[in-house]
Amino acid sequence: MKKPAADRILMFIKMRGEVTSLVISEELSITKEGARKHLLNLAQEGLIESSVKSEGVGRPSTYYTLTDKGLSQFPDTHAEVTVQLLQSVKNLLGENALDLLITDREKSTYDRYEQALSKAKSLEQRLEALAQIRSKEGYMAEWKKEGENYFLIENHCPICAAATECQGFCRAELSNFQTLMGKDYRVERVDHIISGGQRCVYKISQ
Repeated sequence: MKKPAADRILMFIKMRGEVTSLVISEELSITKEGARKHLLNLAQEGLIESSVKSEGVGRPSTYYTLTDKGLSQFPDTHAEVTVQLLQSVKNLLGENALDLLITDREKSTYDRYEQALSKAKSLEQRLEALAQIRSKEGYMAEWKKEGENYFLIENHCPICAAATECQGFCRAELSNFQTLMGKDYRVERVDHIISGGQRCVYKISQ
């Protein structure tokens, strides 16, 4: 069943970070007036906020972004329980036990991803397969090419609370991505949700 327009708009803003009503109307195939009406309702509900930006010649443009309430529509997976478990492991068994837990998760995740990417013959095919599997896990992932570089973009982090509590999860993911892309490429994180970014972005370059 097709999602209501308001839900689609929230999803689109989440994926893009900030957008204008014109972009929303074009991308979601709704009228400009319809887009503005939905945006007004979402703003009244406290789910989005707007800011005006001057872009050189012409009228300034109004951009819409999600508020904290809007971001909460894309929940962290079992956040409270996960954080409590991590704190218990750390308190009862120590940092070393937590490191072992993350290392074990990193290995099992890598094995699963490598199997999913096994038939990919090019970097672009590997990125497409990785984006698909990460999206299924809730990361809302996509990839794009800019010049000579590629970017893996994750618009949501379903384990944000766990990653904030223990950044070893983020280090493990970066390590996995590097190994999956191969020795001919360098993978670096250039934007990070738990460091205040709107999304996690990984740059892949030769």
